[in-house]
Amino acid sequence: MALSPRGRRGYAAGALALTAALALSACGGESGSSSGTTSASATGAAAGVKLVQPGKLTVCTNIPYEPFQFKDDSGKVVGFDVDIVDLAAKKLGVEQNIVDIDFAVIKSGAAMAAGKCDVAAAGMTITPERQQNIDFSEPYFDATQALLAKKGTGAKSLEDVKAKGLKLGAQASTTGLDYVKKQGFDPTEYADSAKELLALQAGQADVVVQDLPVVLTWLKKSDIAEKFELIASLDTGEQYGIGLKKNADPTLLKTINEEIAKAKQDGTYEKIYVKWFGKKPGELGS
Repeated sequence: MALSPRGRRGYAAGALALTAALALSACGGESGSSSGTTSASATGAAAGVKLVQPGKLTVCTNIPYEPFQFKDDSGKVVGFDVDIVDLAAKKLGVEQNIVDIDFAVIKSGAAMAAGKCDVAAAGMTITPERQQNIDFSEPYFDATQALLAKKGTGAKSLEDVKAKGLKLGAQASTTGLDYVKKQGFDPTEYADSAKELLALQAGQADVVVQDLPVVLTWLKKSDIAEKFELIASLDTGEQYGIGLKKNADPTLLKTINEEIAKAKQDGTYEKIYVKWFGKKPGELGS
């Protein structure tokens, strides 16, 4: 969710992260859901990694953010991010446990600092601001933003959106929001991608900015494709990373990086990519 430069989404100050972390510790956390995608005992590689819950790699995310993480018809959390993190979980010999939590608490680093999760996988763009409070894995996804509009606006760019006086919407705490603000817009903010789409469908917004893969996933649904269209892609040069708390366990970070690199070398990454996006890496915007 290039959430600020999926896929997405900054608390800038360490003081804010600490405040949120303390609040999380006091209240016991957000409402969440879990999904075990790997069943194995906590043995082998995991023996040298201190985890929030023994035998589990606890992962904070913000649902829904299809196709990166969302609930399928059975209620299980699935998606591109889930499959990528599962590579590290399997290597460690543990089960992936997914916690649904507010994205602002994830991107600030507070969720990890408070021990709510070991890592965060939420379509989260690597930014210098976030790196003040979060350690990131090597990039695992090249992201870009897109504009989705109701058909018939005649707009083909952000400049057109401004010239035509169209109402622009964006997901709160995301890089898409940051990007359009830097272009002089003051968009209406929505708490998550689902609410953003609902606002577009209800006519509260004429155009929304969101990560390209999310927009393309929306357009696979006939009722959306019938009334809305992709009017522009915005190449913002973003990359997603798996987030860990500052000064994280070096073995955990090393394992995640090694598994991402291995997957890219042996074809596993491409298979996961095609599974969720229908195209090979580098072909998504074509």
